[in-house]
Amino acid sequence: MRIALVSLAVAALLAPPSASAQRAPSLADRVAALEQRMAGEQNAVELVNQITQLRAEVQSLRGQVEDLQHQLEQARQGQRAQYLDLSGRLDRLEATGASTASPSGTAASSPGAATAPSSATPPQPAGVAAPAVPAQDEQSAYANALEALKTGDYVEAARRLRAFLATYPDAALTPNALYWLGESYYVTQNYALAAQQFEALLERYPIHDKAPGALLKLGLSQYGLKQLPQAEATLRQVVQRYPGSDVARTAEDRLRAMALTSNR
Repeated sequence: MRIALVSLAVAALLAPPSASAQRAPSLADRVAALEQRMAGEQNAVELVNQITQLRAEVQSLRGQVEDLQHQLEQARQGQRAQYLDLSGRLDRLEATGASTASPSGTAASSPGAATAPSSATPPQPAGVAAPAVPAQDEQSAYANALEALKTGDYVEAARRLRAFLATYPDAALTPNALYWLGESYYVTQNYALAAQQFEALLERYPIHDKAPGALLKLGLSQYGLKQLPQAEATLRQVVQRYPGSDVARTAEDRLRAMALTSNR
């Protein structure tokens, strides 16, 4: 009998687990799966927060870009207005901005060049050179170049002015052409080439009517090139050489702006 009881106990111990016992590991697996899902949802929440933050930053950057674009457009308009105003002032100082035809059909000289003598003008004394008078072809080529400049086609104006200077390197209208070539480069922010034209004009024609404007624009070109010490020195020369003039007042305005910028 005792042997039978022991056999039954051993058989019970060696018997396979019941169905409920077999289901126990699956519950643990389900708990682990739930934990993984919760971790994934937490990561998703963090990802959503990051996306929301990035969107806010992008929106802020877009606003900054729009502000910068607005400032740039205002600066361009201001530069254009300054250019037109200064050109108009210089043209008034020269008495005419572009040459007009004389009653006899001969083109009058451009600003800064001597006008052709009328038939009533007495002959020049012996040994005295007559004033330089631009020829008809020279005048036409110059007027053609200025026409492109007035319409705002600065690239074409520069091309025509370079052609004019190549054809008439030392004519009555050469200093004017040098000046406006520099202007065409300056307006398109090609400050290095602009400075070269203004320097050439000042070196070759230091007392020409275009010299004050050329000295001013040389200083402004140096400012555009970030050559601030040179720009300041040149602009102070404008104020000293031409006190009370329009170019001097423009130079003083730029010097004040430079001083305010340097004090920030």
